[in-house]
Amino acid sequence: QVQLVESGGGLVQAGGSLRLSCAASGRTFSTYRMGWFRQAPGKEREFVAAISRSGGNTYYRDSVKGRFFISRDNDKNTVSLQMNSLKPEDTAVYYCGATRFIAYFTVKEFDYDYWGQGTQVAVSS
Repeated sequence: QVQLVESGGGLVQAGGSLRLSCAASGRTFSTYRMGWFRQAPGKEREFVAAISRSGGNTYYRDSVKGRFFISRDNDKNTVSLQMNSLKPEDTAVYYCGATRFIAYFTVKEFDYDYWGQGTQVAVSS
């Protein structure tokens, strides 16, 4: 079992940056592919970014490519999401998830096994 706790959300002006972190419990962190999703008010949860178990491969939704960067530290059991050039449409609750599904980078919420409680990101225009 993996417990995930996100941090780092907040209010930022458009064009600003935030760094989200997700701390994982347990000794099996490196066996999970990790991902970030987000959910805006009135909308479904959507995929944002994912990273392979070793950290050597990443995958992003088109709208965040070149602005968001996912990374992980398997020694510290953490995964991070650096968000630059933030836009009002990035406003959402951001969740980190852990999945054992490694055949390809899945963007489907139900493929993830564990979730954190979420952290709010608000971008003002």
